[in-house]
Amino acid sequence: MDQTTKKHIDLLHPSVREEVTKIIEECDIALTGRAKVRITQGLRSFQEQEDLYAFGRTKPGKKVTNAKGGQSIHNYGFAVDICLIIDGKTASWDTAKDWDGDQISDWQECVEIFKKYNWNWGGDWKTFKDLPHFDKKGYSDWKVLSKLKRDRKNYVILYK
Repeated sequence: MDQTTKKHIDLLHPSVREEVTKIIEECDIALTGRAKVRITQGLRSFQEQEDLYAFGRTKPGKKVTNAKGGQSIHNYGFAVDICLIIDGKTASWDTAKDWDGDQISDWQECVEIFKKYNWNWGGDWKTFKDLPHFDKKGYSDWKVLSKLKRDRKNYVILYK
């Protein structure tokens, strides 16, 4: 697991950090070599979300999200975006490539591992598919999360 991924995990909601670490480790083992998983996005501030929302609207470029600040699961630390790092240097979002030659795309191997741990995949969304995106089931409703109290470090307090 690379330092970029570790830094992103360290900022996720404390309740999912250990699980995400296990998922990434399991993905890396399943991919057996050339490809490794990198988390490219984790916790995102409301302002960072607003900046992304502006693309294709008030900023030039293509729309990258339909979520305004506070409306993304990233804003609460329960979502990650990934890419694959090939041969330790090249980022790839190729969802079809099978770098380990096991007849299953490396991306799909990771999707299945995330799903095994009860994470939603943005590739399953009916509209505005987001292939790099995963969010934790049970914590994927921003309207619920936005109403929860926060601790001293600004993480939502979960009641079980």
